[in-house]
Amino acid sequence: MGIQNIRPTRRSFLAGSGLVIGVALAGKSRAASALIQGDPADVEGPASPLNAFVRVSPDGTVTVLSKHIEFGQGPYTGLTTLVAEEIDADWSQMRVEAAPANDELYANLAFGLQGTGGSTAIANSYEQMRRAGATAKAMLVAAAAEAWGVPAGEITVSKGRIRHEASGNEAGFGEFAEKAAQMDPPSDVPLKDPKDFVLIGKDRPKLDTPEKTNGKAVFTLDVLAEDMLIAVVAHPHHFGATVKSFDDTETRKVPGVVDVQQIPQGVAVYAENTFAALKGRAALEIEWDLSKAETRSSEEIYDDYRAETSNPGLEAANNGDVEAALSSEGITSLDTEIVFPFLAHAPMEPLDAVLIRAEDGSIDCYNGAQFPGQDKAAIADVCGVDPQKVRVNTQLAGGSFGRRAQFGSPYMREAAAVFKASGMNRPVKHMWTREDDIRGGFYRPIYVHSIKGAIDGDGNITGWDHKIVGQSIMNKDELDETSVEGTSDMPYAIPNLRVYSHQPKIGVPVLWWRSVGHTHTAFAVETFLDRLLEQAGKDPVEGRLALLEGSPRHVGVLKKVAEIADWGSPVPEGRQRGVAVHKSFDTYVAEIAEVSIGDDGMPKVHKVWCAVDCGVAVNPNIIKAQMEGGIGYGLGAILYDSVDLDRGGAVVQSNFHDYRSLRINEMPEVEVAIIESSEAPTGVGEPGTPPIGPAVANAWRRLTGQPVQRLPLSRGAVA
Repeated sequence: MGIQNIRPTRRSFLAGSGLVIGVALAGKSRAASALIQGDPADVEGPASPLNAFVRVSPDGTVTVLSKHIEFGQGPYTGLTTLVAEEIDADWSQMRVEAAPANDELYANLAFGLQGTGGSTAIANSYEQMRRAGATAKAMLVAAAAEAWGVPAGEITVSKGRIRHEASGNEAGFGEFAEKAAQMDPPSDVPLKDPKDFVLIGKDRPKLDTPEKTNGKAVFTLDVLAEDMLIAVVAHPHHFGATVKSFDDTETRKVPGVVDVQQIPQGVAVYAENTFAALKGRAALEIEWDLSKAETRSSEEIYDDYRAETSNPGLEAANNGDVEAALSSEGITSLDTEIVFPFLAHAPMEPLDAVLIRAEDGSIDCYNGAQFPGQDKAAIADVCGVDPQKVRVNTQLAGGSFGRRAQFGSPYMREAAAVFKASGMNRPVKHMWTREDDIRGGFYRPIYVHSIKGAIDGDGNITGWDHKIVGQSIMNKDELDETSVEGTSDMPYAIPNLRVYSHQPKIGVPVLWWRSVGHTHTAFAVETFLDRLLEQAGKDPVEGRLALLEGSPRHVGVLKKVAEIADWGSPVPEGRQRGVAVHKSFDTYVAEIAEVSIGDDGMPKVHKVWCAVDCGVAVNPNIIKAQMEGGIGYGLGAILYDSVDLDRGGAVVQSNFHDYRSLRINEMPEVEVAIIESSEAPTGVGEPGTPPIGPAVANAWRRLTGQPVQRLPLSRGAVA
């Protein structure tokens, strides 16, 4: 079947593991995501694969195959920078496209299968991609040395040109690409000394920005195929409900509707166009079986969670003697409860996929695959085909924030079930609407925190007792570390610390949300600590620094953010500042927010100062952008967002009108300082999000005198 509105490119790749140098060519995918930076038509001739990640074309173009999906966080540019640095290419000759699905060859080294998540793209690829570039360069040099009859050690490479000074020979990469591809790769190659970096550490625009701004970028929603059906699924309004019966009489009368089929996830409607599919779905009459459904409201779940704190929990930390610290004479105690709602991910592009069966029975899937190997396995299993006959063509994706990283690929299993039920004779685009996505579950879980603290007569925090109640994202019976990260390992020198986790199982599907457990633990720790410091009469910055003597990188970002914000200087009338510092995904971030009371009684955030220590800064431009994006995303959530279940357990919210993102006029000015570091690079996609909530809440408490104990702030925190 032909593909429209997508620019196919031929992609060669090698099978095996590691860098897979010198093994046989295994195969070619039929189509690929659009080549980023430059049109494929500008690349002359077939590319020569020098290893699993690097291809060089006859015209000298170097294409990097990214094992990580690009959904705005920057790996296409970051990974390409790493290769370009070591191969000594000119930036103008660099291109990037998505690698094919191969869990072994393109595994994320942080968790052993191909996937993007946990802010690991640069961290797990830093040495791997540099080594891929250095190996490719060594092979090009070896090919040139053999052709020119000179020692390889006398050859230099700079800005994509290969030179032998003594003989005057000079060539581009393309002239030796084919010959280099036949060379045996070296078993080991030296990597550059960081002092010699030309590209790493320099601001560089993202490769995907031009095509995203001129409309040429291809997302799954842009992928069309000849004779393609549009399919949407009617899902139950209650999690865990199933179809008891349905009547499709009126649906089949809708012009353009082709078929209706029941699948395990609901009832699928197939049509010639999106309008007909949606209209046909609306006409369905379905009786749902609620016998196994979650029917409690959010408020009922909160109450059940509060009761859970009286039961034994799972020990996450137990240092010192907390009971003695909390009951000692002369102490001042403080306690709080903080309630966190379900949160949807709400990416701009809802979930979607295009599936096509070829004449040989193989299946091509086009989707924004965050875990392409799992998606491939899901399609093969549901459709009953050999996994080797499934090709996942990863597209650019319009955001994720964790939404596309689902255990076992349930969305792809639904898409595959829809495709299989159609008979697989025509291409099918399976689509979720925004309403499907907001109401589709896989939320950041509800959490209830119960915290008690103790301060002695000298103003020292001597005890901290912390209970967290919420679903295990990992669906564990034993302790789920993602529920307590940021609390059990808090960096503050508190001698008596106890953290317990309670992990009730409820019928709402949950998933990691941008920064996972740190979304709630950073807020709880940083707002409660701020209250304890205030009770002790200590400055929020100085009080934290005194407790962070054992963590120099926390100290570094906190001092830096205080410096750039001129902490301690007069604040404009009617405003207050709040501070928070938090480590997530091995990246240290401190933020200060300046807040006033808006005309609507809500917090108005004027400016945010941010300091980040993420080790080697591969591209400062992307780091700053990710801090800004994380701040905006987190700010919108803590101000406005909540997914609520009504009294019968149905989801109340449905779209951006009642689950809204931060609007452009609400985005504060953001100033970012990056700490210079020689430490290994760590992630930046998520760590900017956790500190913004507590920084704003701490400023808000200073403004109003009221601590924030329930999110979003639009609920119960309005002045």
